[in-house]
Amino acid sequence: MARKRKGEKVDGWINLDKPAGMTSTQAVGKVRWLFNAQKAGHAGTLDPLATGILPIALGEATKTVPFAQDRLKTYRFTVKWGEQRDTDDGEGSVIATSDMRPTLGQIESILGKYLGEIEQTPPKFSAIKIDGQRAYDLAREGQDVELKSRIVYVETLTILESKDDETAFEITCGKGTYIRSLARDMALDLGTCGYVSALRRTAVGPFTEENAISLEKLEELGDSPALVEALLPLETALDDIPALAIKENEAARLKSGQMLSFIARPDFKRLEETGLDEEGWQTALAVYKGKPIALVEIEGPDIKPVKVLNL
Repeated sequence: MARKRKGEKVDGWINLDKPAGMTSTQAVGKVRWLFNAQKAGHAGTLDPLATGILPIALGEATKTVPFAQDRLKTYRFTVKWGEQRDTDDGEGSVIATSDMRPTLGQIESILGKYLGEIEQTPPKFSAIKIDGQRAYDLAREGQDVELKSRIVYVETLTILESKDDETAFEITCGKGTYIRSLARDMALDLGTCGYVSALRRTAVGPFTEENAISLEKLEELGDSPALVEALLPLETALDDIPALAIKENEAARLKSGQMLSFIARPDFKRLEETGLDEEGWQTALAVYKGKPIALVEIEGPDIKPVKVLNL
């Protein structure tokens, strides 16, 4: 006999405005508990000291987490000049100091270096695994952690405000970009030291401050119907991929894991109307009567289910 799963079947996204002092894992656990959900996951870690947008997927929405993780993210952050910390944020110990404070003009002169595809070495205190262990665990044990540099993408980087010993920025960047590393590297380029003293994520793709909800508000809702109403639909994370309308018999085939072949002219027309008539591999959301059925890969006439959605 199959083991009964704990929790209720709850499907959708909570766009949590994470408070400071809580890990992303703790936030996911709290939201899962509030909804008594069977499954939960998040779309991009936020440091404990950081606040802001932490999209949390419940149930079948966990199958769409990779799509949310790949979206551009926007942050507001403040760099404190004159000190370097081992964690590259305010939580760590001071490991270097400098009397040099960059001027606004000096800061503006280096911003271009950090746009586009840039090479970046993650902080030693990060969740990256080294031989199966988290880098931050090794760093806390006093081990010498060496992380490989990686290529990340920065779309925009602007100055919001600059004072004598700190500067506030806004950045829009791609997956894997470490704001703490950016602050560290900018400070070194400016001939000083620096660390992130404040960090807030304001957007992850379609998840923004406008459709976010605080943990405090979720707790106030308790087990009322309004709690379920706080859920965003599963397809929120898929707003940038095309939706392919399918028929009842096609939905049944996809749900059973079978591939479809669009070889008739009306079928080709359906692909064209959805913008899926281009050559090469494409991803789409198969929808029957407005209900998501499966994430599919389309190559030529072949439509293969890769994630069946049991809604």
